[in-house]
Amino acid sequence: MNRRILKLAVPNIISNLSVPLLSSVDTALVGHLEQISYLGAIAVGGMIFNFIYWGFGFLRMGTTGLTAQAYGSNNFRESLHILLRALLVAAASSVLLIISQYIISGVSFWLIDAGTDVEKYAGIYFHIRIYAAPATLAMYALNGWFLGRQNARDPMIMTIVTNILNVAFNLFFLKIMGMHVDGVALGTVCASYLGLILGAFLVWRSLRGNKVRIDKRAVLRWQEVKKFYKLNFDIFIRTLALIFAFSFFTAKSAEAGELILAANAILMNLWTIMSYGIDGFAFAGESLTGRYVGAGDRKNLLRVIRYSFFWGIGFGTILVLIYWIFDKPILSVFTDKTDVLQLALIYMPWTIIAPVINSFCYIWDGIFIGATASSAMRNAMIVNLLLFFLPLYYVLEPVIGNHGLWLALTVFMLSRGILLSFLARKHVLLRVV
Repeated sequence: MNRRILKLAVPNIISNLSVPLLSSVDTALVGHLEQISYLGAIAVGGMIFNFIYWGFGFLRMGTTGLTAQAYGSNNFRESLHILLRALLVAAASSVLLIISQYIISGVSFWLIDAGTDVEKYAGIYFHIRIYAAPATLAMYALNGWFLGRQNARDPMIMTIVTNILNVAFNLFFLKIMGMHVDGVALGTVCASYLGLILGAFLVWRSLRGNKVRIDKRAVLRWQEVKKFYKLNFDIFIRTLALIFAFSFFTAKSAEAGELILAANAILMNLWTIMSYGIDGFAFAGESLTGRYVGAGDRKNLLRVIRYSFFWGIGFGTILVLIYWIFDKPILSVFTDKTDVLQLALIYMPWTIIAPVINSFCYIWDGIFIGATASSAMRNAMIVNLLLFFLPLYYVLEPVIGNHGLWLALTVFMLSRGILLSFLARKHVLLRVV
């Protein structure tokens, strides 16, 4: 079982870490430009896209869980139908996003009081990057399908190549063309479509030799479509609640001023790196949980859960040590501005302890997704948001300032892991008796 987990987890870790590392490269490039407002603009613009794209994370998560269960029951045709349903949703959703881009940006900047310059450059960034939406959402569906088929190698290739292209385009637009946040956004658009082309090729390669006819009526069969939307709607609501928490964090950071916003944005990059790393084991647990739920194999399901936590917490412990020992050198990569660096060091302890605390809810998320226990995930997220995160912030922030914001977020992650642990027996373990 350890070998199966690592076979899926290691490629996932590599591909996952390339995503926040790319964001970190963007932050580092912009952080060394002349105006500090560029860094704030990337933070605010990135937050808006996190809200949008994380909201559509169901295209990957739901597709993984359903495809993995089809894989466990040896139903290749249905797994292909699941991919097509996901791609149709991705196409329709991306068109809607592009059409409504000015409404989205208007509401976002109304909610976030980030200052005139930051809002100006964040708007430039947003209205360019939004045109990457069709490619981004389609790649979510492709990644979910590959992972459900127990294939972590192709998503790794697709993600790494896309992110390398993104860095290359950003360096070209910023260093050679003399652009700023507009260059970062344009680089993302160019890299996303090239990544989608690569993903389409990888799907075509995986289908060679499989003589399975696509049943168009089965793709749109109401019972299956209803199941797909029910699962994905629950994940959508759960993800929106999570995004709200992080967006609320960024918005309150912006209200505290440019320095706090910049420092918190850098530290949040480290949180993201940590989460994507541990998510490698969560994704492995997701794929294998779906497989054994589909096959009705309780013994291996229990082994997947146990070993996923072992590897996830172990990896989180390693990250704690790295963040603790190399705190200042790591932060110095992101900015050369002394005041921002000193402020980030004050709040760095919250980032140092996060990997172990957060690993519990990350691993449970993967297991619940694989079991398609979406309603329990949704409810747990909403309960912890309303009972812990928001009340703690409003009680603590007036007393201890930015530390209160970080403490509220930390308790929110801890309480999620605890509640999911209580819900697991009913919603995961009893799925297979």
